[in-house]
Amino acid sequence: MKSHAKVVVIGGGVVGCSVLFHLARHGWTDVVLLERDELTSGSTWHAAGGMHTINGDPNVAKLQKYTINLYKEIEELSGQATGVHLTGGVLLAATEARLDWLRGVVAKGRYLGIELEEISPCEAAELMPLLDPKQFVGAVRNKEDGHLDPSGVTHAYAKAARKLGAEVERFTKVEDIVRRADGMWRVITDKGEVVAEHVVNAGGLWAREVGRMVGLELPVLAMEHMYLITEDMPEVAAWNAKTGTEIIHAVDFDGELYLRQERGGMLMGTYEKANKPWSEFQTPWNFGHELLAPDIDRIAPSLEVGFRHFPAFQNTGIKQIINGPFTFAPDGNPLVGPVRGLPGFWVACGVMAGFSQGGGVGLALSNWMIEGDPGADIWAMDVARYGDWATMAYTNAKVRENYSRRFSIRFPNEELPAGRPLKTTPVYDLLSAKGAQWGVAYGLEVPLWYAPEGVKDEFSWRRSSDFTQVAREVATVRDGVGLSEISTFAKYKVTGVGVAAWLDRMLACKLPGPGRMTLAPMLKEDGKLIGDFTLANLSSEGWFLAGSGIAEQYHMRWFENHLPRDGSVRIEALGPKLTGLAIAGPRAREVLAKVSRADVSNAVFPFMAVAKMDIGMAPCLVGRVSYTGDLGYEIWVAPEYQRAAFQTLMAAGEEFGIGLFGSRALNALRLEKNYGSWAREYRPIYGPLEAGLDRFVAYSKDADFIGKAAALAERKQGGKLRLRAFIVDADDADVIGDEPIWFDGIVRGWVTSGGYAHHSKKSVAVGYVPKEIADESDGFEIELLGKRHAARMQAAPLFDANFERIRA
Repeated sequence: MKSHAKVVVIGGGVVGCSVLFHLARHGWTDVVLLERDELTSGSTWHAAGGMHTINGDPNVAKLQKYTINLYKEIEELSGQATGVHLTGGVLLAATEARLDWLRGVVAKGRYLGIELEEISPCEAAELMPLLDPKQFVGAVRNKEDGHLDPSGVTHAYAKAARKLGAEVERFTKVEDIVRRADGMWRVITDKGEVVAEHVVNAGGLWAREVGRMVGLELPVLAMEHMYLITEDMPEVAAWNAKTGTEIIHAVDFDGELYLRQERGGMLMGTYEKANKPWSEFQTPWNFGHELLAPDIDRIAPSLEVGFRHFPAFQNTGIKQIINGPFTFAPDGNPLVGPVRGLPGFWVACGVMAGFSQGGGVGLALSNWMIEGDPGADIWAMDVARYGDWATMAYTNAKVRENYSRRFSIRFPNEELPAGRPLKTTPVYDLLSAKGAQWGVAYGLEVPLWYAPEGVKDEFSWRRSSDFTQVAREVATVRDGVGLSEISTFAKYKVTGVGVAAWLDRMLACKLPGPGRMTLAPMLKEDGKLIGDFTLANLSSEGWFLAGSGIAEQYHMRWFENHLPRDGSVRIEALGPKLTGLAIAGPRAREVLAKVSRADVSNAVFPFMAVAKMDIGMAPCLVGRVSYTGDLGYEIWVAPEYQRAAFQTLMAAGEEFGIGLFGSRALNALRLEKNYGSWAREYRPIYGPLEAGLDRFVAYSKDADFIGKAAALAERKQGGKLRLRAFIVDADDADVIGDEPIWFDGIVRGWVTSGGYAHHSKKSVAVGYVPKEIADESDGFEIELLGKRHAARMQAAPLFDANFERIRA
């Protein structure tokens, strides 16, 4: 075993071998994989081997499509058979709600290049003869589903990597990882030590244990997962003989089942409600190619549905039940990327769908390590989406919930209860008493809307029970004054003697003067967006940044990686140390003037001003800015003062008709101003010109801000896309995001977000289209729940297009 390497990959499952292959293919051949046992030990060897392109996140779906297309290449390069059977499949719906969801899947496929087709139950039965069409209301055909040989694929990655110059050390157990003073990593094994610049934790079932070696507690948990293999079935033999093809895959979402042919019989797997974690706290190092004891009673309810939906199973015996552990993150997506605070330490774990996602994970991670960027929008897989609040107990609760809902519908207005409430603000009980219906963002409870007594969310793809009440909340803001809780924003304090120069390089905007704020895009080296913030100059007290709450860890990782080494700049994520309230509407200034001795007139405290002032007895930082697009103020206050500030504002606002509004009303309000949001309109695949943020980029400032050259090139060349808003001729449902945008009968773009703008009484969609058609007004349609609706370009904001109200 070599003593030094550029990269050490820990773990010889499909993910680790994929990472090794992609690093070597990119030209990094001084790389070595360490596996404590034989390759495929852990979860890989007993996987059912299914592969598919469908994923709830379209960016992950792109990587899954890449993974499936990759198998031919690694088979040819390695000489190792992968056993790929591209049979195609059917996705089945037993309810109209599920069929609506599948129609959305078909629509996404139109702009992802995934060929999907809605078919009837009878057409599905012609393709998959074991199903009873009477049990279903519809289906979708996917030509890119299939299955493979898990061992063959893993060894193909490893052999291809070896041919490219990488090394694989089997039966080599990593026992500790120690960071040296020079930043290199000592990977200590039972066969010696390797010093490396980079370490990749692809430990699978042992990812937690590998993480603990460097003081990291990863939010992953292994779950027992069962599937059965039947004896040979005459129906299978008859189909094979008649068609010369295998029986295709089937996913029965409502039955929580997946099926495929296995030799002369069938394989049926289930994500049962009565699920069971495995080795909750510590994974035994001596576990390898063992299986867990089957528990058919636990999956019996699912099998009963399966036997009803697929009657041929009633007439055959079970040859084998496979029960083995697979790891999951709380939301079911992988954990991928660099770990904040541990330079050179990377993770690629929690990849439960390794044969659908393993290639994409290896590609993204190798791009990230070598080029400094994953080369794709992988926010849904980024390890930075979790913070320290994702404890072991939280992970246990959310993984169990996610597993039990693996094939369940997640309606757009549905909030899942496990692991909640975890983080709350001091006014949580006061808002609950007012009827707050709660969601969650980065572990923090967020008020979505306020329900009258006896009313609650009814989950639906269409406008639901919150629609009327959200309209009232919007009217409260537009006609008078509303108050919202905004602690969900990420807050940062930036100080130090070098802070102004550092911010000038980090952010693409012109820095504001003392007592002023500005909108501040942040770019990567390639000129694409990596953040958007509000930046406030607090004069001698430093600088204040506010941004997306879900991206706090993501942005802190970026900030810290770019801090000067001389300690001249310090940045702190304030998190729960600072809470927030906001008031907005034409009477907002009157409320603020009533509770503060400060002069808040327009002449003294204009739009984008910021100052410290007392709200009643509570010391606060107040900025004149509002995401509602109306006259408004954001108020930042230490948690011990939030209740006092809230009660003071509510009491003072009573004579002005003050009312509470939640994030659903805020969404309706910001749509009327064409305001975008991080992780929707603003993502690391769009440039500032494309995203409409170029007016906030100081292209001519002296500072050579990160991404400046690329941003200038984008402005000169024009980019490829444009963010646009549309008014949609919708019926009883509104877009939620990821719907296709048609132009002249061809899919040309995609929706990023939308909803109903209650004040304007319009259904609004925001999305990207090619720049060549971005100034057309007519000819657009947006597909929603299987139907194409006429859409008109919304050239100017629906509300306050001249910015008169917000600057009043």
